[in-house]
Parts: sequence; C-alpha cells; structure tokens
Amino acid sequence: MTAADTEQVEAKTSDYALAQASAGGDMAAFEQLYERHNRRVYSLCLRMTSNTAEAEDLAQEVFIQLFRKIGSFRGESAFTTWLHRLTVNQVLMHFRKRGVRMEQTTDDGETPVQIVTGTANPNHMPVVDRIALDKAIAQLPPGYRTVFILHDIEGHEHEEIARMLGVSVGTSKSQLHKARMKLRGLLRQQNAPQ
Repeated sequence: MTAADTEQVEAKTSDYALAQASAGGDMAAFEQLYERHNRRVYSLCLRMTSNTAEAEDLAQEVFIQLFRKIGSFRGESAFTTWLHRLTVNQVLMHFRKRGVRMEQTTDDGETPVQIVTGTANPNHMPVVDRIALDKAIAQLPPGYRTVFILHDIEGHEHEEIARMLGVSVGTSKSQLHKARMKLRGLLRQQNAPQ
C-alpha cells in the first residue's frame, strides 16, 4: 500500500468523512462514529451527572441527537469538539428539564446544579494528588463545581459557560474565582497533619 493509498483510506475514515456519509444515510458510517466516540460521550455524561443510569440514558440521547443533526456538522471545528458541545448541551438540557433553574442562586451565590468531577490531566499527576483533587472538587458547592469543571477541566471560555448556564460572564468568573479559593482551602485541609 502506497502513501497515497493510505491517505485515501484515512480520508474516507476521518470523522468528517464519516459524518458526511452518515448525513447521506450511510448507517455503517454512523456506526463507526458511534464506536469511535461512545466511550468519550458516556464519560462526559457520567462526569457531569455522577449517576451511571442517567449517564447511559443521556449518552443514548446524545447519539439520537447526533443522528438527527449530523448534517449540520460543517467541519469548521474538530468533530470531537462539536460532539463535546452537543453532549454538554444535552446534559444541561436534561438538568433544565428536571426543573433545575440555572439562573437561580442560593444565599452563597451558588448555582444549584449537580456536576461530577474529573481531573485536569490525570497522566501528569500522581495518583495520590488525583485522589485528593477529586475529593476536593467533590466537596465544592454545586455552582462552583459546575463552572470549575467547565472552565478549568473542559476548557470552555467564560462567554461559553455563561451561555450554557444562562448566567452572566461576571457570574461565571466570580464562581470560578470562588471555586479556586475554596479548592485551595480544601486541599490545604487534606494535606494538614492530623
């Protein structure tokens, strides 16, 4: 097989090519996309809900939405970025449907949403540090945790977070600042000799 042949095979199996084929009704191409990305979608749903049953249901809903919207993928960004956005939006819609109002805040300025933890880059962090960080993130109030995960772990900008959560950019920045301060305190408590 020549380099040109390899390039042609890769072009036919790129996410963009598979998305285009899926939009044209090619079920085998859609199945390939599902096989490539179902674990990533499920993991994100699980991280955001911390409930395996909800995560499984939401992952299914994401792929149903993907099937419906695959024709709108234009390839302007990476397919994984587009799918990530679709997944986050689906989970946020789930929270809204459950009656959680993102705009409401508690006396602490918290946004009442349950979101679960992950680690920034688990490959560059000792296991003990990852466990401590996961434990500390889990102890954050829900509003702080939501913005912290979306910004510091998932990499969204404040403008995106504000749109997703239906809050102002200032609220997003404030929540992130408070989350980081609280995390520092929680990590210091965990590391303090007892």
